[in-house]
Amino acid sequence: MADLIAPALRPANPRFSSGPCAKIPGFTLDHLADAPLGRSHRAAVGKAKLKRAIDLTREILGVPADYRIGIVPGSDTGAVEMALWSLLGARPVEMLAWESFGEGWVTDVVKQLKLDAKVKIAPYGEIVDLATVDFNSDVVFTWNGTTSGVRLPNADAIPADRAGLTICDATSAAFAMDLPWDKLDVTTFSWQKVLGGEGAHGMLILSPRAVERLESYTPAWPLPKIFRLTSKGKLIEGIFVGETINTPSMLAVEDYLVALDWAQSIGGLKGLVGRAAANAQVVWDFCAANPWIANLAVDPATASTTSVCLKFTDPRITDGATFAKNVAKRLEKEGVALDVGAYRDAPAGLRIWCGSTVETADVAALMPWIAHAFHAEIATL
Repeated sequence: MADLIAPALRPANPRFSSGPCAKIPGFTLDHLADAPLGRSHRAAVGKAKLKRAIDLTREILGVPADYRIGIVPGSDTGAVEMALWSLLGARPVEMLAWESFGEGWVTDVVKQLKLDAKVKIAPYGEIVDLATVDFNSDVVFTWNGTTSGVRLPNADAIPADRAGLTICDATSAAFAMDLPWDKLDVTTFSWQKVLGGEGAHGMLILSPRAVERLESYTPAWPLPKIFRLTSKGKLIEGIFVGETINTPSMLAVEDYLVALDWAQSIGGLKGLVGRAAANAQVVWDFCAANPWIANLAVDPATASTTSVCLKFTDPRITDGATFAKNVAKRLEKEGVALDVGAYRDAPAGLRIWCGSTVETADVAALMPWIAHAFHAEIATL
């Protein structure tokens, strides 16, 4: 019966959504007062803001100086699609997927681009064995499965002397996990994940090998203007210094800059990675202490530190989907956790965002509430 007594402590911030994610601690709209609203993004002030966003991104993530970083439309999806449509077709392709977004890229390549790609799909909670992948092909994969809670533990299996390109969707990994730039030729992410920025803008990071491909290969299919990265066989360099393809939101740019400044203030990438790891550890410890809940990740080495996905394992539960939804509803009704239901295509359960903008104290305060909601729902069976 003690489990049915509501915990006294509540998370100060109940926002555990996996995107858009929690804003930086202490955020208020006053932080955006310096946004050049009503000004052209091509004016000096707009160009300066966009260039600073690129420069700070490079500095915090440790992106090599000879890699290009561009701000592109369409969030992470837009960045990935630009890469797929612009780069693929020159070599054989291998598609790796361990969650719904990775499977979405498979659909685009196989059904839209109609390439005869080799497809390897792992079930939710697992990842593809990279030792079986031929990196002389172009290889497309997600670093962290936002909807499945699994990630690559490292890039050791990717050879330095690969002939193909590696195209990595890192949207729920960038800023919270160490990304080995020497193993990644194309990397994409969006502002609304780990740094809690506003949506609609994507980041596209290209290695020199990716640039060489762009300048030496012309796809067999037409490219819409919004996907074009080259002109007359040369990279459009302006994209990578802040001259965006279409009009960006200067309010969203300012918000991203505020988040980048905050990231620097807590120790840069090391501080960001540490915060996410500490948050995830709280959830992992909770699972270890309670036999009725478990991490969806089968191998702890691949468990995500951002999108932590959980499954209920109590044998008394006969309808897992309904049970999990009801637990999530209880948590939302209590105002202690918002948007923590599993992704619609994922196995039934909860998904707790533990990215770097989330406070560890809030994750710790949430855990007793999950136990409370679980036991309350079990009592109704």
